[in-house]
Amino acid sequence: MLHKFEMQYPIIQAPMAGVTSPKFVAACAEAGVLGSIGAGYLDGEQTKRFIQEVKKLTQKPFGINLFVQEEPRIDVDVLQNARMALQPFYDELGLSPVQSVVSSEVFEGQIQAVLDENVAVCSFTFGIPSADVIRRLKEHNVYVIGTATTLNEAQCVEQAGMDAVVLQGGEAGGHRGSFTEPMQLIARNDLLQQVVGKITIPIIVAGGIVSKDDVQTALANGAQAVQIGTALLVAHECEISSQYKNAVLQSKAQQTTITRAFTGKPARGLANDFTERMKDAMVAPYPLQHYLTTTIRKESAEQGNAQYLSMWMGENSYLVQAGSVKDIIAKFI
Repeated sequence: MLHKFEMQYPIIQAPMAGVTSPKFVAACAEAGVLGSIGAGYLDGEQTKRFIQEVKKLTQKPFGINLFVQEEPRIDVDVLQNARMALQPFYDELGLSPVQSVVSSEVFEGQIQAVLDENVAVCSFTFGIPSADVIRRLKEHNVYVIGTATTLNEAQCVEQAGMDAVVLQGGEAGGHRGSFTEPMQLIARNDLLQQVVGKITIPIIVAGGIVSKDDVQTALANGAQAVQIGTALLVAHECEISSQYKNAVLQSKAQQTTITRAFTGKPARGLANDFTERMKDAMVAPYPLQHYLTTTIRKESAEQGNAQYLSMWMGENSYLVQAGSVKDIIAKFI
């Protein structure tokens, strides 16, 4: 994998949707790791433009991550109750409630963009793409990676014919890659121990990796590479808001929580007023809840109100330190 994708180190930059920018992905690739585009919230045309922008900034191979989605069945009562649960936040921010929620099919356009632009690596979250999609990607020599949070999911990824699997430990920030119920939070090292020897495809470990020791332990115990997200959020080249970066740098131990309140899917981020007040509220299924809360998150950012923002980060966010991408990667090797 290292030789194939011109990686100097067995490290993949986590493809954080809504966070990655062309500059950031290219900087990671240039620093000797595999840069990754988080394309989960992009449509086909946006995906293609993003890939082209990265290509302008680096000649190195890079990857892209797509969300495997099923159109949610819209239950009118659930949707209405989810809107009502968010009404206080609309009121406090002076917003009009979202009146319509539209989910468009963008997945095929994204796949076509990956094929047209000859992206080296394509990974998937929230499930396994169809056999046809995997076949088409492999016919174009795209290296295909799945995401798993349990042994069963890892075995499903291998059986589907994918080339490698990201094992996402319970410590990981952002969305859980789970696609079987019930969702499980298995610690990174425990999950690796459960999976090693049970599948034959390469294993990439993710979740709470913040030190050289974490990397060495993963590699010594059977992983071929690690995937790092939260530690790179505070890189100078990462173009998230200063508010978000400061929240990561100032976070304390045990300040993160798993919530469905922002998007309808469970994700780990900084606990705040929104996650606390929405604990027992009705939440629409993904991606409907994502659309319902979009204006709340956007307005909160503009007002500088961190209490209503989704700030995804892993359990060990309190241990990370700012620096350039190169500086941060150097601490892991």
